[in-house]
Amino acid sequence: MKDIKKSIIFGMIILFVFINNSLKAQISNTSQLSGSNTITTSVPFLMISPDARTGAMGDAGVAMPDDLNANHWNAAKLPFNEKQGAVSISYTPWLRALVPDVSLSYLSAYGKINDKSAVAASLRYFSLGEIQFTDNFGSSLGNYTPNEFAGDVAYAQKLSDNFSVGIAFRFIYSNLAGGFNQSQSPINPGTSYAGDITCYYKNDKIINKYKVNYAWGTAITNIGSKITYTSSQYANFIPINLKVGGYAQVEIDKYNTIAFLLDFNKLLVPTNPVYQRDANGRITYDANGRPIISSGADPNVPVIQGMLQSFSDAPGGLKEELQEINISTGVEYWYDKQFALRTGYFYENPNKGNRQYLTMGMGIKYNVFGLDAAYLVSFGQRNPLDNTLRFTLTFDFDAFKTQNKTEDKNNIFEAPVN
Repeated sequence: MKDIKKSIIFGMIILFVFINNSLKAQISNTSQLSGSNTITTSVPFLMISPDARTGAMGDAGVAMPDDLNANHWNAAKLPFNEKQGAVSISYTPWLRALVPDVSLSYLSAYGKINDKSAVAASLRYFSLGEIQFTDNFGSSLGNYTPNEFAGDVAYAQKLSDNFSVGIAFRFIYSNLAGGFNQSQSPINPGTSYAGDITCYYKNDKIINKYKVNYAWGTAITNIGSKITYTSSQYANFIPINLKVGGYAQVEIDKYNTIAFLLDFNKLLVPTNPVYQRDANGRITYDANGRPIISSGADPNVPVIQGMLQSFSDAPGGLKEELQEINISTGVEYWYDKQFALRTGYFYENPNKGNRQYLTMGMGIKYNVFGLDAAYLVSFGQRNPLDNTLRFTLTFDFDAFKTQNKTEDKNNIFEAPVN
């Protein structure tokens, strides 16, 4: 049963690859006929929230301060982190209701160069587990391990006491076939290079005797080359994404704080146009073999052109463009900066994928270590993380140094006198 489920998952992935191949320029027959117009890209694992803290707050994180995983959300936040450096390790089970060994792992680390600049690096690894392939007669063709990963480096610099900018560079590797090639069109690993451009503003003020810390952030992520898996396939866009969000935290008293987050996300890739069809519902082509577009714009364009036209190419006009904006909201409560409760909600329009889910979680900080957990319940389209726990473990460099100094000091006072 386990192998059958894995084969189904792998088959869905391969089907995605060859659908893109046969439709060439990201043409979607089924979406146009059903009324929905979901935007699809290659390597969607880049859009999965890698850490449990933001995962518990509806995937809102572009403006959240003191973020150990800022390399994913907004690298410009790094110089504003309270600690000089930290390491974070996250684990996210994927499709746990079907198979036990599909998961996303994420390792992130940052360090401050000085009070105004910081660097960071991260590695995410998406494993589809081990899959056994068989021929038409059920004979084993061996076990293979499809996987994807991305490695990042980032640099951020304060331009003032309250404003910073950041850049990140990313290498992406996607091996969906895991080394298995038994077809006339071999599926090769896809690679891409991408980058992020980010900015961040943070300040505070007193309102009715309460201190309010507030921030906003903007990030354009995964600006990079398209990916192709087969020699005959047109390359597909990676998930270039625009994030804009705000954050506000109220210090209720010495021990209690509560924060609110709101993010807006939009993919900066072309929207599928509406194609002209004949009496039988089939797409019609011009003399050059190109599909005739009734409304919308040609999606088979260079990366920068695709990013720019993504703001105005929806066949349904402004109404459909607004439907392409996903909304994330989150709330975070801290007691004494040691114990946190979190919740959030993510909304995607039904015509654009219909992902809608409630998230919740908690966090604990103890000396040098911290632990965050998140849980998700979906309401619209069934989510691969539905009813799944994910975790993040953090390691605080500053706390570790402080602890070592305290231990050294105690050892001096406790040393015997000769």
